[in-house]
Amino acid sequence: MNFPTQLKYTEDHEWIAIHEDGTATIGITDFAQSELGDIVYVDIESVGETIAKGEVFGTVEAVKTTSELYMPVGGEVLEFNNALSSKGDDNPALLNDDPYGAGWLIKIRVTAPEELTALLDVDAYKAGI
Repeated sequence: MNFPTQLKYTEDHEWIAIHEDGTATIGITDFAQSELGDIVYVDIESVGETIAKGEVFGTVEAVKTTSELYMPVGGEVLEFNNALSSKGDDNPALLNDDPYGAGWLIKIRVTAPEELTALLDVDAYKAGI
């Protein structure tokens, strides 16, 4: 399994990449996608909303289950990765194929930077799974 060292992680199996401009990219971990199995649908309708840490920002549906997605830190949702949409030729399976690259979920503007310190580094995340 792949666990990039430059990312921060949550106990709920989301990853977050912090950018210098105060924004961040969020996705699910390789472990999460492997546990879910074949992902068939992604539902995120929170673009434009400010969501607190720990609140649900969307769901991922796999063949066998649906899983809620939780905000790692408080932030305003700026963008959804439209490539994941189940409409048209889009591809929710990108979450299975490339969870840390093309399979990112949302981009946010971090509104509670103090919450970043509570995130897990790669070693703490791996120890927890």
